[in-house]
Amino acid sequence: MKFETKTIHAGVVPDPSTGAIMTPIYQTSTYVQEAPGVHKGYEYARTQNPTRNALENNLAALENAKYGISFSSGLAAMDAILKMFKPGDEILSTNDLYGGSYRLLTKIFEGFGLKSRFVDMQNAQDMESNFSPATKLLWIETPTNPMLNVVDIKALVDIAHSKGVLVCVDNTFCSPYLQNPIDFGADLVTHSATKYIGGHSDVVHGCVMTNNEEIANKLRFIQNAAGAVPGPMDCFLILRGIKTLHVRVQRACENASKVAQFLKDHPKVSKVYYPGFTDHPNHEVAKKQMRLFGAMVSFDLHENTFESAKKVLSNTHYFSLAESLGGVESLIGHPASMTHASIPKEERLKVGLTDSLIRLSVGIEHIDDLIGDLDKALS
Repeated sequence: MKFETKTIHAGVVPDPSTGAIMTPIYQTSTYVQEAPGVHKGYEYARTQNPTRNALENNLAALENAKYGISFSSGLAAMDAILKMFKPGDEILSTNDLYGGSYRLLTKIFEGFGLKSRFVDMQNAQDMESNFSPATKLLWIETPTNPMLNVVDIKALVDIAHSKGVLVCVDNTFCSPYLQNPIDFGADLVTHSATKYIGGHSDVVHGCVMTNNEEIANKLRFIQNAAGAVPGPMDCFLILRGIKTLHVRVQRACENASKVAQFLKDHPKVSKVYYPGFTDHPNHEVAKKQMRLFGAMVSFDLHENTFESAKKVLSNTHYFSLAESLGGVESLIGHPASMTHASIPKEERLKVGLTDSLIRLSVGIEHIDDLIGDLDKALS
């Protein structure tokens, strides 16, 4: 089954009681059982829900995985993964990391004895020495948030597996349409499905996909025991969004390539971060493991101050100033004060995340309107 067909049909069947082509919203907290200890697979909605099951099967198919597990947010999904480890274990993560992920690792799990180290992963050959006997999980973002650094998934998977270390790839920026880390050997792939998978900025959701039955069983136990599950309406909205995933992401990527070129040619812009440029670090890796170069673009200004960024951020019309990404609408944000505010400034600056860096989530509006909007804001 091709990807475009999977988005509409994988894991989804007409409702057996009515024939409804859209998966119904099973808005119930409990299920009637035939007798004490006897049930037909459903007993309590924290454990199972038919709407959620359909979504999990669909998500697994999109990532070429056997198992999908849904959570109430992307961070809840990450939280569940981290709960598989024990005090003294080490998580080796990219040093250009989403602020919420950094906060969860450093402010929550370090308090329970889980160690974290943050390293540059752009040169896979340099990664060998970063592993220690305590390293149990390699946490990859690619492209990274917000610097859009590209990491060679296959190369790092090979190194990690040679040392008995599991690999999880946060695939949020790409969506399953652009990149499938499991095909490169990753043990787990996770998404904030709030973003491209949902695609309409109207639901918060997270998910994990894997081919490993033991890992899947652990995550399902944590999902039920800790209870960070999405409601049936959330699952319905994500299923609805998935049906147009390929169409939305394709258009957004086409728009982003033109926006990136416009910014690169603009006299007030000092640098544009976009994997589609041939001079972008690891551009060839991006070509190898991504179908297109994504719809995220970050850029810096010659006048490297928060005030200069604020002038741009305050003067767009179609690019709405907001956190998040991956919706049909275009968004503009200031990572230093928004999505990455929890990261200390000295750590931000080490990876190039300056006070004037601006991040764009390019949507599916007409490209002329988007470029006109940025041109006016930069003037």
